[in-house]
Amino acid sequence: MADMRAFRDEVTAWAAGGSGAAASDLAGHLGVRTAVLLEGPSDLAAVEALAARRGRDLAADGVCVLAMGGAMSVGRFAGLLGPTGLGLRLTGLCDEREQPFFDRGLRRARVPDPGVFVCVSDLEDELIRALGTDRVEEIVRAEGDLRAWETFLQQPAQHGRPRQRQLRRFLGTKKGRKIRYGGLLVEALDTGRAPAPLDGLLASI
Repeated sequence: MADMRAFRDEVTAWAAGGSGAAASDLAGHLGVRTAVLLEGPSDLAAVEALAARRGRDLAADGVCVLAMGGAMSVGRFAGLLGPTGLGLRLTGLCDEREQPFFDRGLRRARVPDPGVFVCVSDLEDELIRALGTDRVEEIVRAEGDLRAWETFLQQPAQHGRPRQRQLRRFLGTKKGRKIRYGGLLVEALDTGRAPAPLDGLLASI
């Protein structure tokens, strides 16, 4: 049976230059009405984790959450999925420094009032601030990354830096770590304590 993952894969292939026929067929079959545009897979992991914690079945609600592989791809995806493409409602989540890419791309695609939610630095920074550095370090230890964390702290570039910035940088130092911790940090949040951009995004869909 076709599922939202199959639709997501077809959209990604379409954005890379393939045919959009399969994506269009799946959109109709699955009842897709909204696409959430995200920069990367760590954002995807966090959104899906928060939806699960709140008992939301996004696929059943006709919502497809897409990691685009970078903010510069937003114009391409918005053109395919928005008013000039499949006609889906579009929203998204991005870092503050990437907001101009979202604004330009969505405007070119003639997306009305997209309601993009913006993280000040990035989503990892938002999650670290919501949890507090002590709690994040507890999660790092529980995940078996204590030795890597201690080694990281010995690097000269980390000396004297605020703990929050150290943790944020640590999460991005190994391939796959940001994705894994994206879900873990969301799962550790107290009920109702999600960062405002993430909370607002989920409430909007």
